Parts: sequence; C-alpha cells; structure tokens
Amino acid sequence: MRAQLARVDAVLVQAVIAAALSFAHLHDVASAAGQDGWKAWAYPVSVDLLLVAAWRRLRSGDAKAAGWCWFVIALTASLGANVATAGLLDMDAVPAWLRILVAGWPAVAFLGGTLLAHSTPPVVDEDTEDQEDAAEPAPEAPARLSDEPTPAPALAPTPAPAAVSVPAALVDHARKVAAEHHTRTGTPIDTPTLRARLGVPGPMAEAIAAQLA
Repeated sequence: MRAQLARVDAVLVQAVIAAALSFAHLHDVASAAGQDGWKAWAYPVSVDLLLVAAWRRLRSGDAKAAGWCWFVIALTASLGANVATAGLLDMDAVPAWLRILVAGWPAVAFLGGTLLAHSTPPVVDEDTEDQEDAAEPAPEAPARLSDEPTPAPALAPTPAPAAVSVPAALVDHARKVAAEHHTRTGTPIDTPTLRARLGVPGPMAEAIAAQLA
C-alpha cells in the first residue's frame, strides 16, 4: 500500500512540475509577443484547457478525428513555447509571425473548445425509450397444438343399392335356363353363367338368381 501511494505521489509531483514549467514558458512567449498583464497569464490556461478537452474527447471514443486534430494543435502550441524559450528565440525581438500566431490564438482556442464541447452525440432519454417500447405491440403467442389427434371426418353411409325390378316372364325363362343347365351339367347354374345366357346386366342377374334360389 505504501509503495502504491509513493508511486502515485511521484507521478503527481512530476505532473505538477511539468505543468508549472509549461505554464511559465507559455506565459513568457505571450508576454514577449506583446500580451502583457493578465492576458499573458490567460494564454497558458487557454492552451492547457484545449489540450485537456481534446484528450477527454479521445478518451470518450466519439469523434476521434476532431479530438486528434485539436490535441495536436494544443500540443504544438505548448511544445513550441517550451522550445522557443530554450534560447532559440530572442525574447526581446519576437518575429512578426509569432506575434500574429499569439494574437490569433484566442480565436483558434475558442473555436476548438466550442467544437469539442458541442459535438457530443445526443443523449436519448430512457423514459422516451420505455414509452416507445411500450407502444410496440407484443408479438402474438403461437397457437398451442393439441396433443390429441384430430378425429377424421365421419364418412357418409353408402346408400343401399336400389331394388331391381325383374319381369315375371324373365324369371320364368330364367328357371327354364337353369333347369336345362342343371340337367346338362348336373350342377346349379351360377350367376355369371345365368347373366351370359340371359344377356342381362349384373344387378338384374343377381336379382334373378336370388329368386331362383
């Protein structure tokens, strides 16, 4: 636990020192470029705030292109001031292009901060989502199939064949034919033979055979 606290304290101290040095370098460049008084102190705050806003946008995962763009711009301004105060820039004779950059920085920082602050994705109200979900009709449950087999439809009863009317004369003739067949063959005449001998339809031959039995 103590080792972890010591490591955190060391990181915090290092961050404070780095921020203080960068803050002082930005103040010195702004002051050398003609920004005196409180304005020279406002420049480091503006650069650091833009750097933090861009870093938060990168951490959020939304609009990373804009986050990287403004992060590089703020980092360039901070790093440029640190390098410029390392003896590479005559602080008593600042070039005109640097004065222009320092004078135009507030507009650039305001534009970057506004875009980073107002380009967040819209927040959807949870109550609205709940109402929309409630408005959607619930899917109908499928009809439950019965385990019992469906009874087959009852078949209509087959109508009984209509009675065939046989003339009496035809019955007498059939008796003669049957008697002749019995005398000749010794066996009673069957229905197909009777039908063939009389030349009548099947139902009529069956009706005649029933009367001869």
